[in-house]
Amino acid sequence: MPKLSELSGAERRFILHWGEMGTRWGINRTVAQVHALLFLSPEPLNAEQIQETLSIARSNVSTSLKELQGWGIIRLVHLPSDRRDHFESLREIWEMFRIVIEERKRREVDPTVAMIRTCITEADKDPATSEYARDRLREMHVFLTTTSAWYATFRGWPTSVVTRFFSLADKSRKLLGINAD
Repeated sequence: MPKLSELSGAERRFILHWGEMGTRWGINRTVAQVHALLFLSPEPLNAEQIQETLSIARSNVSTSLKELQGWGIIRLVHLPSDRRDHFESLREIWEMFRIVIEERKRREVDPTVAMIRTCITEADKDPATSEYARDRLREMHVFLTTTSAWYATFRGWPTSVVTRFFSLADKSRKLLGINAD
């Protein structure tokens, strides 16, 4: 397996950028870079290959692989000719997208909805809470529960339906005369 500096410019740029974007999404840079490498690799890689390519510590590789497996966007595979564990990224991009959205919803949105529900209950009992604050809490709760319900519908659709839906959404926007800008 080549070192990062030996990969093509496009491969190197993607891996480095994915790592940078990972930090913006709240994901460790190394975790995102390991994912990017596995995503671009035509065959499963073992931890040593990942370590050598990205020039990172074995402990970072191990931690990154565990986190990515926890998200469900990479999987462990065994090769008949090698006793070591190998890993590969999900190939289906839409499935990977759904898994990431589901995890973020579970980790971030669901606890926030529960917390806002508690805040609304407390605010309704506390005369010191302004009507404006109560209304804002209710608006946020409606927004989050509505988008969660929409997502629950979307997550069960087959990939072919999802891609057609987005294609129709773009055509609808054009039909309605709404500019993309």
